[in-house]
This record gives sequence, C-alpha cells and structure tokens, in this order.
Amino acid sequence: MQLDKELQADVIRELEWEPKVDSANIGVAVDRGAVTLTGHVNTYTELIAAERASLRVYGVLAVANELVVKLAGDRTRDDSDIALAISNQMTWTAAIPHEAVKAKVMHGWVTLEGQVDWTYQSEAANKLVRGLIGVKGVTNHVIVKPTPHYKDVKSKISEALHRQAQIDARRIWLTTDDGHVTLHGQVSSWSEASAARQAAESAPGVTKVDSQLTITP
Repeated sequence: MQLDKELQADVIRELEWEPKVDSANIGVAVDRGAVTLTGHVNTYTELIAAERASLRVYGVLAVANELVVKLAGDRTRDDSDIALAISNQMTWTAAIPHEAVKAKVMHGWVTLEGQVDWTYQSEAANKLVRGLIGVKGVTNHVIVKPTPHYKDVKSKISEALHRQAQIDARRIWLTTDDGHVTLHGQVSSWSEASAARQAAESAPGVTKVDSQLTITP
C-alpha cells in the first residue's frame, strides 16, 4: 500500500496535469487510500473532472468530493437563464429524445426528470446539463423504461467485457433481473470499473446497472 503522503502528492500532480481542472483552489487529503477534495472550482464540469482525475491515480480506493462550485461574479446566472440554456441545448441534442426529459432549476441546482429508452440517453442529458455555466449540481431522476431485450443479455455483456483490452473479465461476474444488471468482482482501478459499467450499460435492454466491483490495486 502506498503511503498516504506519496498518494497525496500523486493526486495533486494529476490534478495539475488535468487540463479541465484549475487546481489552485483545491485541497487534497488522504487517509488509508481514501482521498478528500476540498475547496472550490468554477464549474460543475470542473468538479466532476477533479473527482475523475483523482480516481485515475493508482492506489486511490475512494474519493470524497467536498468541492463546491463558486462562480466568478461576471459568470453568474439566475435560474431562469439556466433553464432557458438547458431547453435550447436539449432541442439540438440528437441523443436526447424530444421532450422526453424535463429540467427543474433551483438556486443553480438542476433536477432532471422523465423517461427514456436507453441508459446512454439519461447520461447524455446529465452530461449536457453539468457542462452549462451557472449549474452548481445535478440530480438525475430520469427513468430508463423497460424495453424488449434479448434473453441472452447476460452473455452479451460477458462477451463485451472480454472484448475490451482494459478490462480483466476473468475477475468480473454479473447477475441480471429484467434489465437490471449488477456487476460483481474485483478490478485494478477506477478506470477499469468505469469501463465495465459502460460496457454493461451499452447492452440492448439494460435499464439499470449497479456496480459492486471492488478496486484492488
């Protein structure tokens, strides 16, 4: 196990390396492989990027993201401006079905609601909103409604896991229940866990993916 001091230095360097993150106002603490990020960033996208950069570092087992979005004075937006921006963006985003997703904005925090056919459509709405200036956080309540799916969805996902070089499928197994997939086993990094989750979400008929994968560097 890496010493916490060494791991802290690695996380700080990774944050400095990540072009989407201004690390000047981010503090990093490490306790037995668990990283805590404190301070503030300019956008919600930057907040997510800082968390993901930390998770990429070898030896990091978990990240507590206590960063807050603190917008510069000339970039502030009221809720009506944010709502209008969301509406305009969704209209021109092909990945999100027309009028399938609705957004409510309160004090810069966006709540997404609605129903879509695929998990990637829910993720597309989430990604679109968190990239807008003025958004301080996102709660995604979009439901992936059941669709006809292949009876062999479990084998389809297993095949996908084995095809991807960054995933050691030998240490992963899964259970399925009417479109709900649960991943079990061990992976060597957060990136591998994320890749496994994305592979499962891409299978036809999958409505929800729960990851119970354990990261064991």
